[in-house]
Amino acid sequence: MSKSVITSEQAPAAIGTYSQAIKAGNTVYMSGQIPLDPKTMELVEGFEAQTVQVFENLKAVAEAAGGSFKDIVKLNIFLTDLSHFAKVNEVMGRYFQQPYPARAAIGVAALPRGAQVEMDAILVIE
Repeated sequence: MSKSVITSEQAPAAIGTYSQAIKAGNTVYMSGQIPLDPKTMELVEGFEAQTVQVFENLKAVAEAAGGSFKDIVKLNIFLTDLSHFAKVNEVMGRYFQQPYPARAAIGVAALPRGAQVEMDAILVIE
């Protein structure tokens, strides 16, 4: 099975010992994205803006892999405050159409750089 590193300059550079994504065969494993602006590498302000930025970062990596949100089969969402769950659903509706990917939303105590939201995803590209 072939394995390749996926990178996009339209998404934040990795801030640790990981790749933005790894493609193994026709499956792409995207690392967690936090709401960093890829140009400034600074967090955007406000929960909705952070959620939008995370989706934009994931979109850039998916496109670099030759895919799109239609190819996402699993999405994991990490929130420091689960009361934002309804807002995540609303913003997610701007990016996805049915059939929606399988998904988990998990409350966590903290995220890197003080982010309020982080997401990772798995794509299958035919």
